[in-house]
Amino acid sequence: MSALIFTYGTLKAGFRNQHWNEGERVPGVFETLVPLPLYVIGPRHLPWLLELPGQGLRVQGELYRVDAAGLARMDELEQVDEPLWYRRAPLQVRGSDGRVWDCEVYFGCATRWAQEQVHLGPLAAYTQEHAAQRERALALGPTDSQKPRPPRRMHAEDGNSRD
Repeated sequence: MSALIFTYGTLKAGFRNQHWNEGERVPGVFETLVPLPLYVIGPRHLPWLLELPGQGLRVQGELYRVDAAGLARMDELEQVDEPLWYRRAPLQVRGSDGRVWDCEVYFGCATRWAQEQVHLGPLAAYTQEHAAQRERALALGPTDSQKPRPPRRMHAEDGNSRD
């Protein structure tokens, strides 16, 4: 069994967690078919994609064909069995050739997003510049401004946050 996984953050080639990604990269440039909100959140500056279709931007990333063992490793990294982390779900992306691909992606938990400090976003892509900010933040440790804050409230009808 293999799966197609769309990566938008640290699992991409050249990023911190690429070694967890044992998949075969599908050639091309890919972006989500619908806009989705991608943020950088929390004291660890995590890339966080929310499952709120129609909000945010079309997110750019890479597509990988991953076998069952590789998928289990990625699920472990993304803590899919833990509350308030990521969950793997279906998604459609469009390749640079115009082809639409059915794949899966790791969506971040909206409840956790509402509890964390948002550093950036919504973004169209998680870049090396964002990764460098993450590395600096990890080296320095959390500042007072990165300590937990009161949760943002989400309006169910539109998914928008209200501070």
